[in-house]
Amino acid sequence: MSGGDGTRRVRAGGRTVEVHRPDKVLFPGGGDAKEYTKGDLVDYHRAAAPFMLPHLRGRPLMLERHPDGLDGPTFMQKNTPDHYPEWITRAEVAKEGGTVRHVVCDDTATLLYLADQASITLHRWLSRADSVDHPDRLVFDLDPAGDDFEAVREAARLLGELLDELELPSALMTTGSRGLHVIVPLNGRHDFDEVRSFAHDVAGTLAGAHPDRLTTAARKKDRGERLYLDVQRNAYAQTAVAPYTVRPRPGAPVATPITWDQLDDPELHARRWTIADAVEQARTDPWSGLPARGRALGPARRRLTALSG
Repeated sequence: MSGGDGTRRVRAGGRTVEVHRPDKVLFPGGGDAKEYTKGDLVDYHRAAAPFMLPHLRGRPLMLERHPDGLDGPTFMQKNTPDHYPEWITRAEVAKEGGTVRHVVCDDTATLLYLADQASITLHRWLSRADSVDHPDRLVFDLDPAGDDFEAVREAARLLGELLDELELPSALMTTGSRGLHVIVPLNGRHDFDEVRSFAHDVAGTLAGAHPDRLTTAARKKDRGERLYLDVQRNAYAQTAVAPYTVRPRPGAPVATPITWDQLDDPELHARRWTIADAVEQARTDPWSGLPARGRALGPARRRLTALSG
């Protein structure tokens, strides 16, 4: 439905969400990149909602907003403004000296409202609001020195092999930027310090075995041309881009789950899918092989110690 004022009204789950200025260009075209509007972003979120929501429900979010599109200022929004509708879930979590009220996206209407707010990228916590100190996801961010996807592909294979040796299930996702995320589902019983320590040791073991190609050096000047195995997101109040979220880059690329077999596809790169075709990939259910329940890290920690010894 469209109003006479140019506002578009979209029904979702019994609610009506108003989309203001749906024709506003958020992603300017140019070169090989197609132009996309706020209305296009809303349409993508509506189509992708069945695939996105399982990865968002119950998790505090940080919103990356671009009200004037990619060419305008960026706002990283943690606190939920008072004017947001009362039906949108909030999660109040502790921070140093107080609390923050994060948005939690539990339904399609919220997803569409956030798109109307030009929240292009949704960054999710690795823990849930009802257990904020205990993540149920571990993330390795494979960050190349340049836009070299072959280095990313190679690092993912090496990391996947190591996680297999540790008997930990893992999943792959393009970031929509330059790299890949490797995600390990956890049982939610470890705190962030334990999870981050384990991730750091896994990355250190891998970088130690391939010092010419991989590094855990946090400072760019110490990395050279090596790929950075980033585990910094595995900490309280840190976030990672959510599966199927859009990235603020030309062409509206999407952070997209893939299968391990797709890693061998010569057409694969970090920006392979956009809002034009990411839902097609989502329908293939690329993470269907992941176990329903996450793992404990104790047995994997013992295996890692034995390997390192």
